[in-house]
Amino acid sequence: MKRKNDHKLNTINVQRFIREKSKQIFSPLDLQRCFKVNYDTARKFILRGVNKNIYLKLKKGLYSLAETPPNNYLIANRLYEPSYISFDTALSCYGIIPETIYSITSATTKATRRFIVKGVEYTYKKLKKDFFTGYRAVKYQGEIVLLAEPEKALADYLYFIELKKRNLSYERLNLKKIQKSKLITYVKLFKRPKMNNLIKNIYAYSRKSQRIY
Repeated sequence: MKRKNDHKLNTINVQRFIREKSKQIFSPLDLQRCFKVNYDTARKFILRGVNKNIYLKLKKGLYSLAETPPNNYLIANRLYEPSYISFDTALSCYGIIPETIYSITSATTKATRRFIVKGVEYTYKKLKKDFFTGYRAVKYQGEIVLLAEPEKALADYLYFIELKKRNLSYERLNLKKIQKSKLITYVKLFKRPKMNNLIKNIYAYSRKSQRIY
């Protein structure tokens, strides 16, 4: 049974709210609705907590607990919506490229943006709404995040290569984790025939590398 002061806006109750509602990332509006206070009261309460290092400001209007912040993928999903993790970040996550990627790159239907949160770079690359698909909700480091499927991450990557906005390193790609038919299906969404040539090239290089080694 809840006590009368369970809905009072204070640090203990906010931590309980975050835990019970799985609100690792929250806004003044979340606290306004939960604790029945006005928006400005909720905002000022959070800002006082930020000054005391209780809460971490992710961007204007978006916060988390400073001591136990959410993982970088969840932050990326929430910083700029709608978005999903893709490109090099997703390819590295799946082991399709060998490098560890420290910046987080996502696809969005909104304008290209870049944020820095606690020294981590979050980049968002714009895709048309027709291309904004091929992602799923997965559990990552204990939290549910939106992550491109391996084939869609590679298709997004090849799209920017075809646009001459990226360079392709053939030797980086581990195609054993890619379903070629699924990759081709996603590539067709972009309606850029030259992307099919990129697919042929990366598979030809992969076969050549296997013969060499």
